Amino acid sequence: MGTTTFFLVRHALKEKAIGDVPITPWGILQAQSTARRFCNLPIAVILSSPLLRAKETADHIGLETKSTINVDARLRERANWGDLQGQTFDEFVAMWERCTREPEYIPPVGDSAKQAGQRLSSLLSELAMQHPSQSNIVIVTHGGLITDFLVHTFPKNELDACHSNFISVQSELIPECSITTLNYENGKYKIEDFASVEHLKSLS
Repeated sequence: MGTTTFFLVRHALKEKAIGDVPITPWGILQAQSTARRFCNLPIAVILSSPLLRAKETADHIGLETKSTINVDARLRERANWGDLQGQTFDEFVAMWERCTREPEYIPPVGDSAKQAGQRLSSLLSELAMQHPSQSNIVIVTHGGLITDFLVHTFPKNELDACHSNFISVQSELIPECSITTLNYENGKYKIEDFASVEHLKSLS
């Protein structure tokens, strides 16, 4: 089996509101810049979280690269504000932070951090089996899911090489439309590039 390259893309900047919200006008610019990052790369497939902010981001990448987009529920965030009826934003944040501190804690709605990381892991393994070696696969998802996967896949020393005290500050490490590049070969992952935003510099 050869190497499969996964590009884990966090969605663009979203509207600050409860529920399944779209990306902002600035987020559209971010998504368009991210799409141009992939325009000269052969993309086997793009997969997106079912949440609107991810699907809209993926649509821009798909348009630029003329690639198929598939939606997969395994790419949803561990929980989304609005999933639990009547939950205030402060209550959601407290729940989220507990999940981050206690990876096996299963919240009233959604998954534990460990469960979320495991479902992304199972999806990536499945994709590597389905597509030829040397394939480039774009995954448009959420910052929390990306770090949940990394924390439950890589040893602490490898994570700390990406960012010091990675586990304790994980919630701050994945900016909107950043790209984390992974190589997968023979059942093992290697982090090639972590949370890169080089492609967004033209926006600043």
